[in-house]
Amino acid sequence: MAITLADLPAVRGTLRENIPLAPYTWLRVGGAADVFFMPKDDADLAHFLSAVPDDIPVHILGAASNTLIRDGGVEGVVIRLGPSFGQIKNLGKTKMRAGAAALDKKFALTAASHGIGGLEFFAGIPGTIGGALRMNAGCYGGETKDVVKTIHALDRSGRLEILDVSDMDYAYRHCGAAAELIFLSAEFEGYADEPGAVRGRIDEITNRREGSQPIREKTGGSTFKNPDKQQSAGRGAWQVIDAAGGRGFRVGGAQMSKKHCNFMINTGQASAADLEGLGEAIRAMVKDKEGVDLHWEIKRIGRLS
Repeated sequence: MAITLADLPAVRGTLRENIPLAPYTWLRVGGAADVFFMPKDDADLAHFLSAVPDDIPVHILGAASNTLIRDGGVEGVVIRLGPSFGQIKNLGKTKMRAGAAALDKKFALTAASHGIGGLEFFAGIPGTIGGALRMNAGCYGGETKDVVKTIHALDRSGRLEILDVSDMDYAYRHCGAAAELIFLSAEFEGYADEPGAVRGRIDEITNRREGSQPIREKTGGSTFKNPDKQQSAGRGAWQVIDAAGGRGFRVGGAQMSKKHCNFMINTGQASAADLEGLGEAIRAMVKDKEGVDLHWEIKRIGRLS
């Protein structure tokens, strides 16, 4: 049974029923949320979590750059953090704080303006700080675990938790912190450098990404994690997909990019089922032809239609 506003506590933010989620995702597919909640601030979110019944599912949605919403929509409440959760602040010569809703690239550029290096790789991640914390996002030689120090989060009951990086149980594209935690903000540490030099490295990352990834398409981040090196003979996900014949492979309106074959594209009329079916077809193809197991990096949530 779908959740309605009558099942939920009063809030100061925005609560709306049956809101289509496709416009909020980079892949532009998916059904509606039973209820869509944009909290006004930390206190509003904490109150909601403390009062919402335990049997009502709660999901957090960031920039949805690496999220596939299924066609049947999402049961329960989908929470999207608004501008008040996206503040970025300099904490000194080498430290920065960023809200969970801050865009990764904006964070990298702000750090550069303060002469802080080591955070440039965030400019190559299409998402928010909250998503980077949840999946230990990284690229071009950097990972979130290498630079994050302290994380502020709310648990399912609305209680504030302050975590050290050691509490996050990070591994490659993995975070072992409780799935129920909603990240609010985090503190990061880089190193002092000349702003121009940092910005130059960000420009290099941006140019490299634009030259190698289909960023002008309806796409997400990498579809699959890089496989086990021993099993794949050191090859990355795109290399085993390419070797198996997956470059440009299509299912309905979904296609593996010809430019970078670890990226799925919505060519215009794809359904979420097309995209998920494409991903599963690629996994089967790579397993059959290359003997390599691929694991989804894109998060898939919601009901099947």
